[in-house]
Amino acid sequence: MFCVSLGLFPDRSAKFLFLVTIFLAVAGVAAYAQRDEVKPVFVEFKGVRLGMSADEARKKLGSPREKGDDLDLYVFNENEAVQIYYDKTKTVSAISIDFMDGGAAAPAAKDILGGEPEKHADGSAYKLVRYPKAGYWVSYSKTAGNLPTITITMQKIEH
Repeated sequence: MFCVSLGLFPDRSAKFLFLVTIFLAVAGVAAYAQRDEVKPVFVEFKGVRLGMSADEARKKLGSPREKGDDLDLYVFNENEAVQIYYDKTKTVSAISIDFMDGGAAAPAAKDILGGEPEKHADGSAYKLVRYPKAGYWVSYSKTAGNLPTITITMQKIEH
């Protein structure tokens, strides 16, 4: 705890200036602490959102290639597939999309993360962004090589 005697200040204007400075500093810290986090850019895939029921997700995406209680696998073509993960309440807890064969159909990292991922010397790249207020995180991963695979994942933050 911080304690200052106002008797240390020679006149009223110095005391007033000190108190105003302290007030502004405290108000600034409080405003910074309450500042909204950056809103997620990536919130759904083909209409499927985290927290949506399995039935709703299947209506949006159609019949999965492999259907399960905790995971559905969809293969849209030879270059795009998605895994939809379900929790114990049968709601979407994670979505992981793979863009193969160079990732030509993949959205740009900026459109997923709001910024660029960390790029490595071998051509690979990765970034994970957490959105605690929204209750999930999003990651973007690009493998190395001439025909990289790009994987975009969003997952609920478990408390």
